[in-house]
Amino acid sequence: MSLHADAERVLEEWSAPDGDDRQESLRLAYLDHLRSRPDGMWKACHEGHVTASALVVDPAAGRVLLTLHRKLEMWLQMGGHCEPEDATLAAAALREAREESGIAEGLTLLPGGPVRLDRHHTPCAWHLDVQYAALAPAGSEAAISDESLDLRWFGYDEVASVADESVVRLVDRVRALLG
Repeated sequence: MSLHADAERVLEEWSAPDGDDRQESLRLAYLDHLRSRPDGMWKACHEGHVTASALVVDPAAGRVLLTLHRKLEMWLQMGGHCEPEDATLAAAALREAREESGIAEGLTLLPGGPVRLDRHHTPCAWHLDVQYAALAPAGSEAAISDESLDLRWFGYDEVASVADESVVRLVDRVRALLG
């Protein structure tokens, strides 16, 4: 199965959180995009492309790892463009989480697939972001990558003071799923 086909499958099977019409609308828009754009997974698709991200969470410590993105100069979850070697959307999200967090061992995706969708404009195009959560082993040490200006752990309640509303919504959704 191609990455494109996997992304379609993931979005067909994913259920928006109960009563969240905006998330359901995004899911349908992402599917329309993929069905009309064979290149809809790749950065070369300037009309927009599917991206994969993962919020790195240390549930034992009640904290999340955010990166100060080099180009956007914003605190964000780990993530970015899909690569030809990514077999699945989940694999792309996990690869991005490992690369950008520096946590090479022990990161696992929260079971159940994506947790949210977020559509946002970047300098290259619209990103149709499929967001996962990556669970870090307790006490994980992060290491900054070339893609970041900074990398830092934040307590759940600190996120709203440094990140935009999309990251806050992602943290809130992950916390709800973690119980």
